[in-house]
Amino acid sequence: MKVCVTGGAGFIGSHYVRAMLAGEYAGYEDAEVTVFDLLTYAGNTGNLPIGHERLTFVQGDIRDADALAAVLPGHDAVVHFAAESHVDRSLVGAAPFMSSNVLGTQQLLDSAVAADVATVLHVSTDEVYGSIESGSWDENEPLLPNSPYSASKAGSDLVARAAWRTHGLDVRITRCSNNYGPYQNIEKLIPLFITNLLRGRPVPLYGDGRNVREWLHVADHCAALQLVLTRGRAGEIYNIGSGVEVTNAQITHRLIELCGADTSLIQRVADRKGHDLRYALDISKITKLGFTPSVEFTDGLRSTVDWYRDNPSWWSPATD
Repeated sequence: MKVCVTGGAGFIGSHYVRAMLAGEYAGYEDAEVTVFDLLTYAGNTGNLPIGHERLTFVQGDIRDADALAAVLPGHDAVVHFAAESHVDRSLVGAAPFMSSNVLGTQQLLDSAVAADVATVLHVSTDEVYGSIESGSWDENEPLLPNSPYSASKAGSDLVARAAWRTHGLDVRITRCSNNYGPYQNIEKLIPLFITNLLRGRPVPLYGDGRNVREWLHVADHCAALQLVLTRGRAGEIYNIGSGVEVTNAQITHRLIELCGADTSLIQRVADRKGHDLRYALDISKITKLGFTPSVEFTDGLRSTVDWYRDNPSWWSPATD
């Protein structure tokens, strides 16, 4: 078995790679893994066990047809994480998001067809659904993205579905809730707040802090992805969530407690443009594949704080 992981030097992709190489996924204990990553600011080879006998690292751009043509042949599956993913950056400039997430996904899929790759697992986000006041989204909900980032991911989902319908490529799409855990870039809420609090710096809380997100540990997300890769079906979409809903204000106070900081460090800032109020996923479909989150949120958040506390050398250069 040979698996290509795009964006495999990023937060979620690198966890997936480390887990596979560690033998955590049944039937893939001997899989060879190729990480294909452009190494933008969000990619870091320090997230990977470089030198592992079953790991090959290739620096490349998913928009580069020649680079993909040189890498993809011989791979049984592609797990596609590569994407621009930070909402705030997309509000400043949307073009990189459309280029990487939409055109990059289109090029990757075209190249997978040309290379006769059997399966492509396209990793997306719950943000493509928009915002929901009550209840939860199932996979049949219309796509109503509200930020340039989520619009680009919705576009990539449609491109992925089209590759399945047009070319008969076995494409499977996942849409996950917010992730947290070690090795996450510190521009994201949880690692930003942790690293600020550990240094006694203020944490910027948008608006009134009532925005609700569903949080899932990265290990559970990656385990769910492997279930979809091994048990999912072509052309299907699978929501991945935890059912753990927390407001931004609540998570801020939890992090303050875990970091031994003071609430005086909360800095109220103007709300994000088009800020979605609430996300919530119906995960009945993937539950039928055997998915059950295993990391309890309180334990996962504590261990995440401990990881950043114990690994300042990983994140401090980015904050100096």
